[in-house]
Amino acid sequence: MNVSDIMSNITEENLKALLDQYRSFGPFPGILLTFMKSFIPPLPTLLIVGVNAAVYGLWLGFLYSWIGMVSGCMVTFLIVRRIAGHRYLVRWASKPKVQKSMLWVRRNAFSYVFLLSMFPVGPFVVINMAAGLARMRIRSFFVALICGKAIMIMSVSYIGHDLSRFIEHPFQLLYVVLFLALSLIISKKIEARFTRTAPEQQEKGM
Repeated sequence: MNVSDIMSNITEENLKALLDQYRSFGPFPGILLTFMKSFIPPLPTLLIVGVNAAVYGLWLGFLYSWIGMVSGCMVTFLIVRRIAGHRYLVRWASKPKVQKSMLWVRRNAFSYVFLLSMFPVGPFVVINMAAGLARMRIRSFFVALICGKAIMIMSVSYIGHDLSRFIEHPFQLLYVVLFLALSLIISKKIEARFTRTAPEQQEKGM
């Protein structure tokens, strides 16, 4: 069975059946599914997060998805950050185009991780690796990640836990838009704080 065959079997019905089958393991199946997203890019984020909310409920589904996705991203980031000094990665990072990209990431690290983490679709693995190669501060990466992922996962979970209601009453999506707008305002204040302190602590590496 190739990758395309596996992906074709990842449907809402199959995922719900899988989670129901292993409900005796508690939150572990829901957390594991979102954790794997950081290592298997083709996994559909919208579907996995939505199914978690439908099976476990809005708040628990959100929590399990958030824990799993944040954990997966942190593991990827820390691994790449740890081996960033490997000669092969150093050789790759020394290329002019890569140097230019890394400079941009270093200057806009918090915004880079936070804003891209808000999107339910995107190259999550690439985002985590780029931040690791740029040796972004762990604390800044973690705060940007948990804020961005929380906004994205809550929005998807809110819709996914009762999808039929939004199909019947699409105007209720306005609540999601308002939540996103409020979250963006709050996150900008957090971003301002971290980007202000980043230059002072950049050389410390923590």
